[in-house]
Amino acid sequence: MSTENVFQRDANHVPITNLGLIESKSITYVAGTTGAIGATTLFTVTGTVACNVFAICDTDLTGTGTLEVGTTSSTAALCNQQSATAIDAHEVWHDNVLAVGGQVAGHQHIIDQNIIQTIATNTVTGGVLRYYCFWTPLSDDGNVVAA
Repeated sequence: MSTENVFQRDANHVPITNLGLIESKSITYVAGTTGAIGATTLFTVTGTVACNVFAICDTDLTGTGTLEVGTTSSTAALCNQQSATAIDAHEVWHDNVLAVGGQVAGHQHIIDQNIIQTIATNTVTGGVLRYYCFWTPLSDDGNVVAA
């Protein structure tokens, strides 16, 4: 059996054996702009990909809004809804878990839509989240780019 049938390969034909390719995006929340109620595209997805999305909080979030991460078809498919005030510095937010040193490896979602963050209920008035998307293309045109 050829390893070409087993591993995805990068542009240099080197097997990708880690968590996949990585994209990241940081958001500093400000009421009325980045913290306003509504959906924001985090990552633009082309084709079909397997992905794992999580966020690391750099600065405690403030405000009474709620956040969730998913796609337009399922807005909380990747990170379940959390209250902004529940997300504190140094915590990892993944699925419905908030934990310092949270475990995120190996949890893949198959998607073919952009990855969005939705702020609901009220605004997020402050704080900083760094979003990460570990991804692997499944279709020939599979790609993820930070929006």
